[in-house]
Amino acid sequence: MLKILLAHGLDAGPTQRPLLAGAAASLVADVPALWLLHAFKSLDALGRAANFSIVAAALGYIGMMLFGGVLYGWLFQRAANDPRGGWLFGMAFGFVLWMLGPIPLLQWLPPQPILTGYPAVGLLLGMLLWGLVLGVAFPVVHRPMRPTLDKVSAPPTPSTGPQAACARFRPR
Repeated sequence: MLKILLAHGLDAGPTQRPLLAGAAASLVADVPALWLLHAFKSLDALGRAANFSIVAAALGYIGMMLFGGVLYGWLFQRAANDPRGGWLFGMAFGFVLWMLGPIPLLQWLPPQPILTGYPAVGLLLGMLLWGLVLGVAFPVVHRPMRPTLDKVSAPPTPSTGPQAACARFRPR
């Protein structure tokens, strides 16, 4: 395994598009997370605290999580494409985002915590669910974005010259 990592590296190549795949997987992960945030009334509490509507709070959440998906693709790059461990990467990343984003901004910095009780638990569960779905959806979303060698057509077989003489011995 170490030889493969040394030869190919951990950085994704320019054709692998991890940032775009992270953004697309984030949009997929937003759907169940928003449903959970709505069920726990977390969006209502955020909207009341900032004098926004629930729709504006949901759009703000989608925008922040879109940035989080791009960050996920940038941070994990090739490791994010693992179909067996992606759920664990995603949940851990969702937890870290919850610890670095909403907790300082909504709980520690204001004089009174903005989210308490069920809305606070809903935010934690929403971030964990978002990370889980992001980690599971990333390889699925990423697969069609990568170019494959099957789609590249083979050069035509030459009819004259030294290449034509060797063409019949070339495996197809």
